[in-house]
This record gives sequence, structure tokens and C-alpha cells, in this order.
Amino acid sequence: MNTELLRKYSGAVPRYTSYPTAPHFHERIDNATYRQWLGELNHRNRISLYLHIPYCDRLCWFCACHTKHTRKYEPIAVYLEALKQEIAAVGALVSPDAVVSAVHFGGGSPTMLKPEDMVSLMDCLRRHFTFGLAPEISVEMDPNDLDDSRYDALAAVGMSRASLGVQDFDDKVQKTINRIQSFEQTKSVVDAVRARGVHSVNCDILYGLPFQTCETLKKTVDQIVSLDPDRVALFGYAHVPWMKKHQSLIPEHALPDIAERYRQMTMAGEMLQQAGYKAIGIDHFAKPADTLCQAAEAGALRRNFQGYTTDTADALIGLGASSIGRLPQGYVQNMVATGEYQRMTGEGGLAIVKGIELSEEDHLRSHVIERLMCDFALDFADLDQRFGKASHAVRMQAQHFAAGNSDGVVRMDADIFTLTEVGRPFVRNIAAIFDTYLGNGRGRHSVAV
Repeated sequence: MNTELLRKYSGAVPRYTSYPTAPHFHERIDNATYRQWLGELNHRNRISLYLHIPYCDRLCWFCACHTKHTRKYEPIAVYLEALKQEIAAVGALVSPDAVVSAVHFGGGSPTMLKPEDMVSLMDCLRRHFTFGLAPEISVEMDPNDLDDSRYDALAAVGMSRASLGVQDFDDKVQKTINRIQSFEQTKSVVDAVRARGVHSVNCDILYGLPFQTCETLKKTVDQIVSLDPDRVALFGYAHVPWMKKHQSLIPEHALPDIAERYRQMTMAGEMLQQAGYKAIGIDHFAKPADTLCQAAEAGALRRNFQGYTTDTADALIGLGASSIGRLPQGYVQNMVATGEYQRMTGEGGLAIVKGIELSEEDHLRSHVIERLMCDFALDFADLDQRFGKASHAVRMQAQHFAAGNSDGVVRMDADIFTLTEVGRPFVRNIAAIFDTYLGNGRGRHSVAV
């Protein structure tokens, strides 16, 4: 890959797990708006739930999640009571005819919860929402938290998909990012969840970490492949110390440059494909029989705050401090600070502090950016059918970019705008062409490769 091309198309842009992106949410969307939007869900709507547990028993310095370090369980127990209050309040506003098809426990470290609290939390969800027959239950797991009683509790709540953050198994890299996790620990988790009937295991790998090289990453990928996960996510480390102060503990001189990041990304992706995984979008890999792979082949792949997904629910309800939800009408976000979140849920059950209502233009451009991120292409005949004359402005932008581009990253053939193999790694930057908000916000973003 030409270094000049890398620099041209790897500028700082959003990850596009939503559109508009979170920096454009505003305080005019509040609890009253949320009550109205929730009340409009009905029997035609399927919903998925995201629960945020914003606590870890160690703070990984690379992490950009909303979480805090604690060695005591009392703050978690108090938080769980507030979370249950929010669950009850939201559930009371949602029609029992709207059915839950998926639940995702994220963090932080959801596996820090005591076994009885895991079961109690799921019981609370089932009391206040209507569940379908076989909902997908996904849990983000930290091997350092787990023991037999927690594995059994996760089996009892119906966990069907386990997601393990690995990042890199190299000792020097792990010490530099404060994430000590051996291959043997990770293997024991994979073995334990599979023994309890979990049908899908995902492993996360990072490239672009301090002191990481193609050689260290190659060894990690080989070890991950030996675990035979159903999915692998290959993310680029996002160095954003202006947002996450603990990332300033990572020595910047040890971070690979953009060319080395690209080499690491390309090498790891090629290794995974040689091992039989199919590339999904920009950073996921799945076995051919996996539903993620099947969705990609059928043009039904979706993208949300957890990345690429098969979740086709009409609404994603976020529960917990900092959680973001998407409803047909727009996005909402809860209070980030756990203390304030607990106060707000204690007073009225809801804790929305900002969001954005989607205009017709937003719906169009959200669809455009999602299809680019998922399919690397736009079908304007389909867009015209969905959005009518409103899609013409997007067509003009695509034609203008394709006509003026001499780098070979896109092509325009009749009604189809397509990213070439050269252009696919830069899809975030190309999607940004269609983002009408990007130049009007205060958000800062990580590099796109």
C-alpha cells in the first residue's frame, strides 16, 4: 500500500456505529421525549436490550469504554439496584406486545457480578419485558473474573454467545497496556463456556498497540485460531488520551506508525482468512456457517454500537449509565456519571440526558453509511425505491467523488457505487463524504486504519 495513499485516506473520522454520531447528541432530548418514543413501540416492533456494567477490577490503559476501577463490591451492588429501577421504569412504558429478541451485557466487566446477581438481573429483565422463544444472550467476559459458580450462573441466564477480549498475548505488550491475560486463562474460558452449551464464541484482537509488531501479532493470531472461535474481531487501537486520560500512561513513542498499523491489520486479516474465516466488513471475521457470515452474503448485515451484527430489531434499548439506545424516532443516551445516574433513576426511573431526533435526511444518510460500512457499495435503484427523490443528492455526491477520484478507491457503474479492494480499508473516510454533521461538531476521532 502506497504510504501517501494511506495518509490521505486514514484521517481521523468516526467509527460509524451510529449516524448521526454521539458528539452531535443534544440536551433537548430528555426523559419526556424518551417516554413518548418508548410508548410508541408496539406489536410490530422487535427489541434488543443492552445492559452496561461500568465497573472493572483492573483498569486496562488502552480501554476507551465508560468504566471505573473498583476492588469493592458495594458500589456494584448499589448500581445494580439503580439499574433494576431503570429496567422497571422502561419496561412499564414498553408495550408487552413488543418482543425482546436479544440481550447484550457489556462493560466494563459484566462478569464481575456475583453469580446470584447475574441471575437476579436476568429475572428482572424477564419480569418487565416480553421475551421471545430463543433470544440471543451475549456477554462480554474477562477471564480474570471467572470461576465455576459464575460459569454456571451464565448458563442459567441462557448465555448463548460469549465475547472475550484478548488484545495481544505478548508479555511486553500486555504489561504496557496493563492487561495481563495468559493464553491458558483464555483457553480455559472457551472450554468452560462451550461445555455449558454456548454455541458461539467471539475473540477480540487489537492491532496498533504499544510495542506490538507483526511478529508478536502473528503469534497471537496463531494462538487465537487454535481456540477455534466462531468469530474474531480485529480492531485498531484507538489512542484518544484527550478523551480517556488513563491512555496517557501508554508511551506514545512505542505506538506503531500508520504504515506499520496497516501492515499489522493486513497480515492478521490474511492469516484469519487462510484459517478459514470470511472477512466481514472492515474488522470482523466469521466461520462460513456463522450467522454473521450468512447475513453478509445475503446483504442483511447490520451495524450498531457493538460493531457488526445480525440484530435486526427495530429498537435497541440501552440500560445503565452511559448507555445509548436507538429507537425508530432517534437516539437517546443515559447519564454517564454513575452517581448521577443512580440519583436520576431513584427519582424517576429514567436517566436520559441527551439524544437526537432523526429527520428524513438522517434516516437516508444513516442507511447510506450503514450499507457502505457493511456492503462496501450503494445500490441507487434500491435507494430511490426506499427514499424517492431525497436520494438524488446522495447520488450526485457519489458521482462527483467517483468522477474526481484518481486513486482507484471507488468506481461508479450505472446505479452502483462500489469501493474497490484498494478502497475498502478506507471505507470510514469514504462514508464520511456523506456525513453532513462531521464538520459541525466538537468530536475528535481516532485514525481510520
